[in-house]
Amino acid sequence: MRPVLTCLLCCLIALAQPVQADRLPLPTVSSVDVARYAGPWYEIALLPNRFQRQCVSDTQARYSLDGERLEVINRCRKADGEIERVKGHAKVVADSGNAKLRVSFFWPFYGDYWILDLDPDYRHVLVGEPGRQYAWILARESQIAPEQLERLLVRAAELGFDRSRFRFTTQGRPLD
Repeated sequence: MRPVLTCLLCCLIALAQPVQADRLPLPTVSSVDVARYAGPWYEIALLPNRFQRQCVSDTQARYSLDGERLEVINRCRKADGEIERVKGHAKVVADSGNAKLRVSFFWPFYGDYWILDLDPDYRHVLVGEPGRQYAWILARESQIAPEQLERLLVRAAELGFDRSRFRFTTQGRPLD
């Protein structure tokens, strides 16, 4: 009888442990006005990823309406000063309030682009994906107030992203 009680006690202790945020479903904002979201965004910070490793500064994204999807143009400055440019498109995931997008730069491959926190005036945004490996903080201006950046970093950590891995993007010279 004792092994059964020990096993039961261990199971209860395991169930009582707090659930880690990185294992919970990733919540998005309730809705996004895609027309308001369109336009230029500056990258303020990101979780480093392989597909942006050539970018050293001045990373920007521009979204524009293209029928039922968004055209996406990402640009950045490389170490040699040249500008890298990649064009793709995003489509809204049904029943997501436009907060979940599927983005493709190389058809037929798509990645998740979920809007996790969005300023009511569409001035800054936290974007990520459900595996919590990729995330970006974007803003309409090339700089963001320190308290706003801190708020978004705290929100990212609350959602299970590793805050210590965020890298800040230098915005020194406009690409336009």
